[in-house]
Amino acid sequence: MRANLLILGGTTEATAFANAAAERGLTGTVSFAGRVDRPKRQPLPQRIGGFGGVEGLVDHLKAEKITHVVDATHPFAAQMSGNAVEACGQADVPLIALTRAPWSEQDGDRWTHVPDITGAVAALDQPAKRVMLAVGRMHLAEFAPNPQHFYLLRLVDPPKDLPPFPDHHVLVSRGPFTEADDRALMKEHRIDLVASKNAGGTGAYAKIAAARSLGLPVVMIDRPAVPERQEAHSVGEVMDWLRHSGVDLGV
Repeated sequence: MRANLLILGGTTEATAFANAAAERGLTGTVSFAGRVDRPKRQPLPQRIGGFGGVEGLVDHLKAEKITHVVDATHPFAAQMSGNAVEACGQADVPLIALTRAPWSEQDGDRWTHVPDITGAVAALDQPAKRVMLAVGRMHLAEFAPNPQHFYLLRLVDPPKDLPPFPDHHVLVSRGPFTEADDRALMKEHRIDLVASKNAGGTGAYAKIAAARSLGLPVVMIDRPAVPERQEAHSVGEVMDWLRHSGVDLGV
């Protein structure tokens, strides 16, 4: 079978899979939601922007004659992942999620689990601290009810609007980061507490390891629920899935 892949991207895993697919001579498109101003260049054709919900995605799958969908979006992109499950079911297109295993607590971690961004905002309703807020620029405004803190904001792109905090520092940088660098960063800014999504994987883990080594508490935002689907945690597993579904991988 000659495949025509739709890769729902935005993560290092998506880029890794796109590279592997291109090396195998597979045809496909990498789709970005458009939340990052400068997405990494891909070895396959790219598209940027939403599909228009489930109905729009179904139309796209049919119009582009997509044979397989690989959902390699961020673990917190729950709406897109849910839409992909529903649309692929309606269009009868095989779907697999290439996702990161979540982080788990280790000896020395001081985590407070919260279910969502709202829970993280509530957890920061406390006396003034120096907070490394690692939630992405889309959620910054939601933390406005806690202006008493200093916020260290590390973002992939500069914020489109001034962050709603009177005391903050914006660092524009793209990972992966190292534990040593993040430990130095936290010391430089005298961080008391880290608030982070449980993104999983290795690229963003440095801040969690650094917090552990410095004995800092972490407000850990748990992942949102997504519909049941087939999942893989490596590029090789996705390639095996494609091979078993009859795709010619060229080897």
